[in-house]
Formats: sequence, C-alpha cells, structure tokens
Amino acid sequence: MSQPPNIFDAAAISSHLRRRPARENFVRDLVFDDLVDRLGAHMRDFTDALLIAPDVGLLPRQVATGSSMVTFQPIEAFGGEDFPDLPPGEFDLVVSLLHLQAVNDVPGHLARLRAKLRPDGLLLVAMIGGESFSELREAFLAADVATSGGASARVAPMVQVRDGGALLQRAGFALPVADVETHRVRYSSAIALMAELKTLGASNPLVDRPKKFATRTLLAKAAESYHERSSDPDGRVRATLEVIWLAGWVPHESQQKPLRPGSAKVSLGDLLKKD
Repeated sequence: MSQPPNIFDAAAISSHLRRRPARENFVRDLVFDDLVDRLGAHMRDFTDALLIAPDVGLLPRQVATGSSMVTFQPIEAFGGEDFPDLPPGEFDLVVSLLHLQAVNDVPGHLARLRAKLRPDGLLLVAMIGGESFSELREAFLAADVATSGGASARVAPMVQVRDGGALLQRAGFALPVADVETHRVRYSSAIALMAELKTLGASNPLVDRPKKFATRTLLAKAAESYHERSSDPDGRVRATLEVIWLAGWVPHESQQKPLRPGSAKVSLGDLLKKD
C-alpha cells in the first residue's frame, strides 16, 4: 500500500504549542461548548470515554448527556507524534477535537480510532474546515507574488465537509454524519489575527514550509492585501472559521438498517398521482 503524503510536521506543531506565550484558546473553547450541546442531545450513557484535544488538561473532564454524566479520560492531541498514544481497552465514546486537521493519514487515523471503540460505540470529531482563514491564505498569496514573484505554502490545506461522510464510511463507521459550523470573527487588523494564531500554536505546521521566517516587508504586504480584500467600514478585518463535525457509530445489530431495494409497499408514482 502507498504511504500517505507527509504534509504536516507533528514535532513542529508540538514545539509551537509548548512555546506559546499564553494558553488561552478561543477556538478550543468555542468547539468544546459545541461538544457540550451535541452530547446533551444524546439520551445514552457512556461509561468509558476518551477526549483527545490540544491542551486537554485545561478542558473539563465531565460533560452531561441527556441522561447522565460522561467522565473523559484525557489524551493530549499533539504530543510530537502523528497519532497519540492511546490507553489499552475499548471505549463506547471517543471524542477528537481540533486534531484531525493536522494529521497526515486521516483515513488511517479514523480507522485506528474505530479500533478503540466497542460495537455501537460513538466517534465525534471536530476539526478546522477547508474554508477557514481563506482570507489570510489569499492575502499571503498576493503578498508573496508582490514581494518575491512566487508563492509559498503558508496556510495548511484542510478537509472539506463534503468529504467527511466518505471518510467515516471508508474507516468502517455506520450512520455517518458530517456538518459544518461557520463563524465570522473580526479583528482590529490582519497583524492582530496573525498574532492570535501564533498564540494558539497555529504557526505554519507544514513539512514543506518556507525555511526562512517571514520578513517584515512580507507581513506588511500581507496585512495591506488583507485589509483591501476583507475589511469592514469600521476598519476591522473579517476572518472565516469553519468547524467540521463528524459523527459515526461502530456497526451493531441494534442499529437502524436501510431498507432493501424493492421492499417499499407504496410506489412513488402512486404518491404523485393527482386526485
């Protein structure tokens, strides 16, 4: 079998996270609040649960479902390896927050998470989606062309929501669901956005990233381009944040099954007939 492309530098991501001047993370907190809402809609007891996330020690260990409390076993997402070291045993719930967007083998990663779930176990994944920070990507592209005549990889490629369900099915999950939450965030300037991304540990995670630091000239040109393209009348700039949610179940005989072809008792033609 061919190896997946080596796109993300897991060791560099771990190093960026360790060297941050602060550990506040509005994206992580926003996604965790969404997780609380989603689990609250489940009338189910989860007795063995894993939570994989960056800065997982800063997140609550317990979340309520519609019927009980879930107590998570925390796993740090970016420990320097592409796939985290998971504890032995099987679980009935695995939650992965803000990790999958920066792993090299997404199908393989999902398959390994599935292997940790017992039959009828649930996987919930939240990851940064393909339209996130598109404004910043366009601004850096324009700045690179203006200052050096070429373009460098500065913003990571991300999964599109249309691919989410297929990825779950490929990994062997039943009843796959993929949806997206889109947020518009505003900053005082493009430089303020770049600074916040740096404090979140979101510096360029690509293996094929430029070897030299971005120059002041490049950053200034990117900020100028960003303002020209994505500023509001009050001078603040807009940023798109797209969070893709995936949900899939390990197959079990108790789950709803699709009807066999030809088993319908009423034809579509009969339903469409006029009185």
